[in-house]
Amino acid sequence: MVTGSPVEPRLDAEQRALACAGVSHFNRGEYFECHDALEDLWTGLRGPSRDFFQGLIQIAVAFQHLRNGNAAGAASLLARAEARLSAYPENYLRFDLAGWRAELLQRRAWLADGELAQAAQAPPPWRLFGPDQTVCGTA
Repeated sequence: MVTGSPVEPRLDAEQRALACAGVSHFNRGEYFECHDALEDLWTGLRGPSRDFFQGLIQIAVAFQHLRNGNAAGAASLLARAEARLSAYPENYLRFDLAGWRAELLQRRAWLADGELAQAAQAPPPWRLFGPDQTVCGTA
């Protein structure tokens, strides 16, 4: 896990393309494909951003579990993602972590209350890397 306030990484063009692909897949509800793209990025990273991207991967896998009706698997991964992302500031790589922390807590609460359908509803989009909170430079 990350200690202190992590510094944002400088991603090269290939890393940025993988991150943008992951974001685009997530926003289209393609959680398995999101996982694959971000894992390709994650395996080559070193330093504090590695945990950040692992947290995003865990969120994607949790939503895949939600889609498949696996409430226990989703709850476990949402909790792990929340813990992993807790070391990062409210905004990291132009990603609204404050909003996503609240989102993860809400989904976990629904799961704890047996509200799988509520927890499985489409999540808000990930907005990352672009100006004005746009996805990778495009709206």
